[in-house]
Amino acid sequence: MSTILTFILPLIAAAGGLFAGKVFYSKVNKNIEGDAQRKAEDILKNAEISAENIKKDRMLEAKENFLRLKAEFEEETQNKKGILLENEQKLREKERILAQQSEQQRVAEQELQSAKQSVQAKEENFRKKLEDVEKKREEAEAMLANQISQLEKIAGLSADEARQQIMDALKAEAESKASSLVKQAIEEAKLTATKEAKKVVIETIQRTAAENAIENCVSVFNIESDDIKGKIIGREGRNIRALEAATGVEFIVDDTPEAIIISGFDPVRREIARLSLHRLVQDGRIHPARIEEVVNKTRKNIDDEIIEIGEKTVIDLGIHGLHPELIKMVGRMRFRSSYGQNLLQHSREVAKLCATMAAELGLNAKLAKRAGLLHDIGKVWHEEPELPHALLGMELAQKYKEHPEVCNAIGAHHDECEMTSMISPIIQVCDAISGSRPGARREMMESYMKRLRDLETLATSFDGVQKCYAIQAGRELRIMVDSENVSDEKASNLSFDISQKIEKEMQYPGQIKVTVIREMRAVNFAK
Repeated sequence: MSTILTFILPLIAAAGGLFAGKVFYSKVNKNIEGDAQRKAEDILKNAEISAENIKKDRMLEAKENFLRLKAEFEEETQNKKGILLENEQKLREKERILAQQSEQQRVAEQELQSAKQSVQAKEENFRKKLEDVEKKREEAEAMLANQISQLEKIAGLSADEARQQIMDALKAEAESKASSLVKQAIEEAKLTATKEAKKVVIETIQRTAAENAIENCVSVFNIESDDIKGKIIGREGRNIRALEAATGVEFIVDDTPEAIIISGFDPVRREIARLSLHRLVQDGRIHPARIEEVVNKTRKNIDDEIIEIGEKTVIDLGIHGLHPELIKMVGRMRFRSSYGQNLLQHSREVAKLCATMAAELGLNAKLAKRAGLLHDIGKVWHEEPELPHALLGMELAQKYKEHPEVCNAIGAHHDECEMTSMISPIIQVCDAISGSRPGARREMMESYMKRLRDLETLATSFDGVQKCYAIQAGRELRIMVDSENVSDEKASNLSFDISQKIEKEMQYPGQIKVTVIREMRAVNFAK
């Protein structure tokens, strides 16, 4: 029994220890699991909070980037929009100028066509009258021959006696008719001489008028060396941008040696820009603040000079009571040119011509001189014109209370409106006379070059002509012909034919010598 107990008791003790260990281990495991779960939950909470914070930071950063990019895009878009608007404005201005030029060309073509039709009608009328005269002459000759024959048969007179008798009869009849016609012409002339003379003069001078309009828009500023270009441009272009903003013109600094181009439609602005740049280069201090100061000072000096020029002009011409704004516009003409002709000089010439012609025709010379001086004021209006310069000048004259005849003459000198005054066609023709004076405008050189080109083109249109040269200022034409296709006899005939065609188709002063050169060359090679 004790042996059994000895054996059982350890088993029981082992079983109890095993059970107690299992219970303890189970408790320990539960505690560890609880701690681990709590730590896992804490880690998850911390991770969620951290993720939320990171998410908020990233969203804020993304919003900031979006706003920054949006601002940059809007700024870039605004800049491009400004550039597009500026380009669109320039394009509209060019289209307006082209349309104006096209309209002027169309009006000139219409006037030319009308004049051509009038000349053709007069030629046809003259031809008919000439045919009538020829028929009457033939009838008179036949009647004279018949009368001579009858006189010889009836009276038995000799031919000389009959001729003398007929001559006496015709002479008496002619003297009688001539006397009656002279008396009638004298009576009609007394009634209509002055009116008809003025009408003929006015109709004639109207057909001589022509309009040409071309504006210089570039001035060149010369510099001593290209090193100054860098100072004018400035750091990152600040100086040149300040110059353009202050003067309202564009400065073109390119590869042109020792020169800067000033571009702008307003000649006064170009002159202000040129003088300001000259003073800045001489001074050597070129920066935005100094640029603005010099430009303002130069603009004031130019304004004073414009007023002084206008006052001096009206005093020299003896024109009184002119509005100060009109005097200022007259002064602005000094800086404007057309076809190379100074606008102020042109207006002075027109004024003097108008006064002389009006005095000769018995019209108001003072009004004509006034209208002649002011006829182109529409070209110097400082704002962008929406009307032709003639109509704009008329509106300005009406605005400043000028005489109605002066206003009509200004508006009608390019046929922009109906002429209601006798001095209007005088202004028109004097404008054309001043512009067509030899050497007054560049178009004289252009017409000269065109005549030389037309001469050469006319000669090269003949078969066998190889080369052609107009020399001696267009007074001689040298023609090289192909010796194989043109014989000596044909060369002589060719010279005559070309000279005849020049006489029929071209207008030129003096005479043109046509020389045809035929050269025969025999070439061989010794090998």
